[in-house]
Amino acid sequence: MIANVKSAPPGRNADFLSRVERLEVALAAISRNESHLRSQAKGLAILLLPLTLAACLDSDDTRSTSFVESANAEQPYPGNYKPQMLAFLKTYLNNPVGVHDAVIAEPVQRTVNGRVRYVSCLRFAERQSDGSYREPRERAVLFVAGRLDRIIPNAGEECAGAVYVPFPEMEKMQR
Repeated sequence: MIANVKSAPPGRNADFLSRVERLEVALAAISRNESHLRSQAKGLAILLLPLTLAACLDSDDTRSTSFVESANAEQPYPGNYKPQMLAFLKTYLNNPVGVHDAVIAEPVQRTVNGRVRYVSCLRFAERQSDGSYREPRERAVLFVAGRLDRIIPNAGEECAGAVYVPFPEMEKMQR
């Protein structure tokens, strides 16, 4: 486009060409500055990347994740705990079909690792790959902010004194 401008009308040629040349010089300087800023931004990002990653590598022993502000803040009752458990157990169990002797305890507040949580207990015998069944095992299900958080596989202390009722929905699970 600038090449077409260089063929200016006679009489104004010198003044017009000097303006065009100054404009070309300014555009070239802007282009150089832009590429220099891009390379500086890339360098800064490379320098900050290790610091950002280091912040993510905090160990679980020094910091724990919590969805509530205080460790002992009031926890809401998990009103839909059975559907949440069934949905989770479909992925947790290798074969959710054919579970026997399934019983469940209603969620109660317990202190787990120094935090007050709702805990529901499950006991069931799952089907093995050879068709046999294990002895029923107890598992504690922890809820945080009314949602299923995790399962504790060997729940002894967490399920002490739990009052179980039949859980036929679990025995009817399909893949």
